[in-house]
Amino acid sequence: MEARAEHKYARISPRKVQIVCDLIRDKDAATARGILMNTPKEGARLLLKVLDSACANAENNHEMDPAKLYVAKTWVAPGPILKRGRATARGRYSRILKRTSHIIVTVAEKEEA
Repeated sequence: MEARAEHKYARISPRKVQIVCDLIRDKDAATARGILMNTPKEGARLLLKVLDSACANAENNHEMDPAKLYVAKTWVAPGPILKRGRATARGRYSRILKRTSHIIVTVAEKEEA
């Protein structure tokens, strides 16, 4: 059984969050939480909220043991791009792309061997 949580339309570029996602993949939930709390990136703060939500979903909705949880999957998908612009040299207009992300975290229980 797996529990998941999503943060859609996060106002951060997907490539910035993907760096932090790679740090916690396949780690147990407590270790992943510690890594995210000590990572000085904005994506870590957003990912921590999603991880906490996924752990709460597992505990409350699926009756999983919080001590046995680990990060089964985590990934970031690009969301819609907000197109903005500003004036540049010689009266021209430059496009600024403000990217968004969909952050997904899935947690599962470790199987006892």
